[in-house]
Amino acid sequence: MRAIRIDRFGTPDVLRVVDVPEPEPEPAPGEVLIRVAATAVNPVDEKTREGAIGEGTPPLPMTLGWELAGTVVDGGDSGLRAGEPVVAMSHQLASGRGTWAELVALPAAAVARAPRTAGPAAAATLPLPGLTAWQTLDWLAVEAGERLLVAGAGGAVGGLALQMARARGVEVDALVSRDEQAAFARAHGAGLATTDRRALREGGYDAVFDTFGAFVTGAVADGGRYASIATQAGPVPDLSGRGVRTTVHQVREDGAALGELARLVDAGALRPRVHAVFALEEVRRAHERFRRGGLNGKLALVF
Repeated sequence: MRAIRIDRFGTPDVLRVVDVPEPEPEPAPGEVLIRVAATAVNPVDEKTREGAIGEGTPPLPMTLGWELAGTVVDGGDSGLRAGEPVVAMSHQLASGRGTWAELVALPAAAVARAPRTAGPAAAATLPLPGLTAWQTLDWLAVEAGERLLVAGAGGAVGGLALQMARARGVEVDALVSRDEQAAFARAHGAGLATTDRRALREGGYDAVFDTFGAFVTGAVADGGRYASIATQAGPVPDLSGRGVRTTVHQVREDGAALGELARLVDAGALRPRVHAVFALEEVRRAHERFRRGGLNGKLALVF
């Protein structure tokens, strides 16, 4: 079967579509065998390809990729039926199981039925940023009527977090990097959408969701919550003197939450954004496009 692998770190030139052995036709107990229809490119894939992750990187050669949309080949003891459309996220760094392959065996607990209203390319862009947003919002414990600031609301995670928070009845303001992202944020329910940090409400937010290391710590109210997902930017400054709880959240596999995200998509409350779709053989071109930035959605890879 085909898979995208690297046997050394470097530029997109190290990415190769190669033939690798198929997984066992019968999944191990607690696993599901999936035929992948589409997957997506994420910042962690670029960092892994470059060798920037450091300690904890799976051994070479490795198959990259964290998320997928596909169909069940064998559901094992999971209750999923052969031919059923599914989505899944694999924590590739922890497990070494990349999703950029035609067949993938994953823990059933990481798999969910796919949204009925999204095609494979759109569905494949949901698991990693969607779970990151969902789990971080759960940690922030924002409730209806509270005020949330999403820093980086124009990105993949931030855009989904904005939509999820609005679906929970939360009042959301958005800090973005480009005017067109501000238009997106306003269209999806942001009360304030700005590129100017000075426009943010000083101490005016019950919680802050920081997607890129903005560290707009003055915006969070005393006694509030501040969550960052920008692990490369380091820890959030100590705000304990103001009674503010802080965390740097790292995503985990969670099929049950993925099922909730799929239901939000089908209800029209959550819309994955796809900037462009590439064939598997165009993976180098997809990475080169990713490096140029300026995306209005994610890059999908289809098989």
